[in-house]
Amino acid sequence: MAAAAAMLTSMAVPAGAAVGVTVTSSGAPAAAETFWCIRPDGPVRMYQERKPPLPHPCAPGFMLARTRDGVNKQLITVGVRAYHDSFAKVEAFTWTGTAWQRVYGPYTARVGYAGMAPPGHKVEGDLRTPQGTFGFSFFFGVKHNPGVHFSFRHAYTYDVWDDDPYSPRYNEWINERRANPGVNPEPMHNVPAYNYAAVIAYNTARIPWAGSAIFLHVGNGSATAGCVSLPQARLLKILRWMRPGRRPVIAMRVVAH
Repeated sequence: MAAAAAMLTSMAVPAGAAVGVTVTSSGAPAAAETFWCIRPDGPVRMYQERKPPLPHPCAPGFMLARTRDGVNKQLITVGVRAYHDSFAKVEAFTWTGTAWQRVYGPYTARVGYAGMAPPGHKVEGDLRTPQGTFGFSFFFGVKHNPGVHFSFRHAYTYDVWDDDPYSPRYNEWINERRANPGVNPEPMHNVPAYNYAAVIAYNTARIPWAGSAIFLHVGNGSATAGCVSLPQARLLKILRWMRPGRRPVIAMRVVAH
């Protein structure tokens, strides 16, 4: 591992008490949601936010993450200091059963050229990274599967991502030989950015103009069009560590002030 595992200090709080309960379509209670406030760099510091209404803003210097009790057992955090900041700190945590344990990071990463969008205000083409906590759909890459546990798609020259808000296939991976990908689609055969990447499950409802093609991918040191990028060696450590059965989520947030 890139960094010595650091157990949470006395600030660690077990998932324990439910802080929010949702209901499934069948009417049965879903897993309780817990809101965590995490300091995105330096020694591990976090606490469980319980103040109503939830989610309540975190204390200054902390960022918000949301997990489902007993479901999400891997957590990646991406924290920026200000809305227009394109530099972020990335950390990866695993749930031990009683606390979150850091296994990777903090790593310096890049996000959108224009920083992060306010929650719920990401717009197609605004060069901002969306805020929130999201799952992952699948992994992909121009290169061969590097030994990941998620479903992996090879990116060929005819593979693109439909980022046309007027297209019926908006925010989907498209094989240009078989379907119309709309206007100016995103090429998936993109070296080195898409040597290896993970699709962040953002705007899965494919709401027009809400944003598309949000990935965790290889970085070259520059800001992105809205994705999160890391140097390839560090990205691969995280991708290989992730397990579908542990339901990893990624929290992308501006640190509270």
